[in-house]
Amino acid sequence: MYCANCAAPITSTLSYCNRCGASLRQTPQPTNTGAMGALLTTITLIAICGMAMMLGGGLALKAAGFNQDFIAVFMILIFMIVGATEFVLLKNVSKLLGSSAKQSFQPTQQPPLELRPPAASNFVEPVGSVTDNTTRTLEYARREN
Repeated sequence: MYCANCAAPITSTLSYCNRCGASLRQTPQPTNTGAMGALLTTITLIAICGMAMMLGGGLALKAAGFNQDFIAVFMILIFMIVGATEFVLLKNVSKLLGSSAKQSFQPTQQPPLELRPPAASNFVEPVGSVTDNTTRTLEYARREN
């Protein structure tokens, strides 16, 4: 998680950013519940009306004396039209849900160099010795008695 003000990495338990002092308490963002409710109501009504048209139309065509093949084709076409409409509406619901999830802070620029994680490598680097990069060499000195 990153600070919305300075993009410093923070933990979820903090109330204020350690780097810039900005408040980290999240304010509830207004969501578009009116559009969501309208889309869900429309999806439900189209499903109910589609079922009614499919069954009622099939019964009406049977009462009018049409053969079974014509009635089956009619019901399949109505089912496909209703299904395609439901798919488009559900796609719009997912877009609406995705746009509300994307409103959270995403840093547009990379954090400063000191905040970037080290680059991952596939090779294991050997652990350096305490005496590496020293100015003196530590060689065994024999004492001659």
